[in-house]
Amino acid sequence: MDIYFAPLEGITGYLYRNAFHDFFDCGIGKYFTPFIAVSQNGLTKTREVADVAPAHNQGMTVIPQLLGSRAGEMKGYFYRMQELGYGEINLNLGCPYQTVVSKKKGAGLLADTDFLKEFLDEVFRDVPVKLSIKTRIGMEKAQEFAEILKIYNQYPLEELIVHPRVRADFYENHPNLEAFAHALEESKAPVCYNGDIFTLEDYQKITERFPKVERIMLGRGLLANPGLLSEILTGKRMEKEEFKAFHDRIYEDYRKIMQGDTNTLFKMKELWNYMQLMFGDREKAMKKIRKAKGAAEYESAVHMLFASCPFGRQSGR
Repeated sequence: MDIYFAPLEGITGYLYRNAFHDFFDCGIGKYFTPFIAVSQNGLTKTREVADVAPAHNQGMTVIPQLLGSRAGEMKGYFYRMQELGYGEINLNLGCPYQTVVSKKKGAGLLADTDFLKEFLDEVFRDVPVKLSIKTRIGMEKAQEFAEILKIYNQYPLEELIVHPRVRADFYENHPNLEAFAHALEESKAPVCYNGDIFTLEDYQKITERFPKVERIMLGRGLLANPGLLSEILTGKRMEKEEFKAFHDRIYEDYRKIMQGDTNTLFKMKELWNYMQLMFGDREKAMKKIRKAKGAAEYESAVHMLFASCPFGRQSGR
């Protein structure tokens, strides 16, 4: 089984990827970067340049992900990524947020299949790199996916990563496994499953339901429990001490590049939205973490959480 690490904007940048790779990577085939929003200015933003810099991605297979709806602008990014040594690019056709969708980007590209085909026609014309797509199954209804998949099948995709929700679901409801089964049977490109794998049991349900699946992308489940991959592959569960050391590595790395405690704590609090699920009876400690305004206050709250709260994957998503 090929296991991929899904991108999450603002969280799974190169600092996080490197820490995860050093602490918990026992079989990640590909890491996908948080999306880079394509613009007429090209790859110029400091954060985005740093995230795809080869020096920041040593020892890992990293796939840059692009978000956009202007094929001409996107082509420039293909050549830039090729210059940086990347041979594969992933196109984001799944982001559900209104600020993205309203510009016909992300899942917004799925709303108009004529525009989608025009976009992909231009994107795949004389493309210098391999292209994969990460997609949802439609905007409002799963029935939209049959037509969308017919369009995808017209292009030489490296692979098709399917998150079987419609845009209207955001991250609510359950993945539509019937739609994924359709993708698995009808897609000309290799298909990867993505969606709601938070536990070993979740993983087993998907692999048992779809024995033909050879690629699975983990995302929020790995953010909540970085030891999930090891649990899946070896049966070994993450120890609390490992988790604390992993947290400390990310925290210290952010402190080195961020200006001031406020920015560092903002990044860490985003991560705690997921990592908190490893602790029971966490409400009091998590309240202190969220309210922390400086490094000392934050570190004290984190110490309280690790010292006093039961450790182990808790219920919830």
